[in-house]
Amino acid sequence: MKINDVSKLTGIPISTLRFYERKNLIPDSFVKRDANNYRIYSKEIVAFLDDVKSLLSVDFSIEELSLLVNQQLQLSYEAKKKMVEQKINEIEEIQKRLRKSKKFLLASLEGKANFRSPC
Repeated sequence: MKINDVSKLTGIPISTLRFYERKNLIPDSFVKRDANNYRIYSKEIVAFLDDVKSLLSVDFSIEELSLLVNQQLQLSYEAKKKMVEQKINEIEEIQKRLRKSKKFLLASLEGKANFRSPC
């Protein structure tokens, strides 16, 4: 596939795909060059980029993702595992805060919440 096809299938702008490549976020195994030096992407890139979008949505940075996927950096399995576990802990903390906020808002709708300051 050409970059335009990947962009259409993933909803990721071409400029963003090129940015991901510059940041070593897209492994070389997904990209080859044809005789004219155009990028040719494998079909598997679509699923990979869907995963990237999911990880970005939970606040992984481009740099963190690059560390996880870039084989040349040779980050140890333990270091990668620690990064992922830390992100899971962060997500769990956010979920706790969201549950608390939801509980408060539901109580507000039922007229059971007392605001500590005037609204």
